[in-house]
Amino acid sequence: MRPMFDYQRNNRYFAQTAGGMEALGAEELSELGSYNIYPAYRGIYFEADKDTLYRVNYCSRLTARVLAPLCSFQCHSNRYLYQRALEIDWPAFFPKDYSFAVSANVSKSKISHSHYAALRVKDAVADRFRKARMERPNVDRIEPDIRLNLYMKKNWATISVDTSGDSLHRRGYRKETVEAPMQETLAAAIIRLSEWDGLRPLYDPMCGSGTLLCEALMNHCRIPSGYLRKRFGFQLLPDFEGNVWEKVKGEEDRKIRPLSLGGIAGSDISRTALKTAATNLASLPHGRDVGLRTASFQKIGDLRDRVIVCNPPYGIRTGNRDDSRELYKAFGDYLKNRCKGSTAYVYFGERKAVGYIGLRPSYKKPFSIGGLDGRVAKFEIY
Repeated sequence: MRPMFDYQRNNRYFAQTAGGMEALGAEELSELGSYNIYPAYRGIYFEADKDTLYRVNYCSRLTARVLAPLCSFQCHSNRYLYQRALEIDWPAFFPKDYSFAVSANVSKSKISHSHYAALRVKDAVADRFRKARMERPNVDRIEPDIRLNLYMKKNWATISVDTSGDSLHRRGYRKETVEAPMQETLAAAIIRLSEWDGLRPLYDPMCGSGTLLCEALMNHCRIPSGYLRKRFGFQLLPDFEGNVWEKVKGEEDRKIRPLSLGGIAGSDISRTALKTAATNLASLPHGRDVGLRTASFQKIGDLRDRVIVCNPPYGIRTGNRDDSRELYKAFGDYLKNRCKGSTAYVYFGERKAVGYIGLRPSYKKPFSIGGLDGRVAKFEIY
């Protein structure tokens, strides 16, 4: 197929990530075979051949979406934006029976309204189909076949197609949930920060719906993050190569390995949460090998020589900041007195809550995700 779009000519893409995950995401993209990588604000630019693009979508645990740029240009007016979008041969890009949606993010530009900018691109797509004397495709904002993205900063506009489809954080294992669950990419980042290699048991003493346990299982057992997904956006692109995708998927699926007995376990005071965690884990290979029990952290006994990961309830989730402050203090006392030789990685949804736990962290990593300015703190218990 003759190259028509920027990504086809230069193999260059943009991986969207949460704030604070750019460096970790760049490391992961390199491991997956990408090259010429450099982090940017809430994302990473990278280059990849076709099989690496498919592998990144299938295996990346930290990426939310992978955008493939179609064209970039200086843009100072809504009229010019419409004209440039109209020039793209949309009927050659996707058939009229595919639905589509357009999202936009505009900043520091003469075009200042993101929603209106997205509408101009949408109108251009529809009008290009009409110009070709074809029925215009339907717009579906919830589950479109084709997702288009407009990004404009300082009057420089880029129109891209989303090669991921639905957000990559939606792994497919979350069959049930509890209030305010942790996002999967954040849990994956915590597991990556822990550098857990399976030599010591991993434990989550307040596991909730089991997101940290699921991500630890997927990471250790080498289960691709997209293992349960039905489709990806790249499968609908005009240059999709099914044989390359099947090769990549087969190679990654064959890497899946079992979990050692007792390697991962967790507990929670809520029976409902434990039931939810069990259901979610059961949807993954080897998920039934993760140990679960109903108990408060004060009653689970010692957790010595372990890697501990945890996302304790905090003010927004508990509805009472005083309650969460007392909980953090009690958990800090538990770590200090009952977890000798262990290393704990604790996520604080509110940064000031780090001080409530009463322990000095080895480091604090900021992550901005889901509207929270949170911190992951590492505690080494001697």
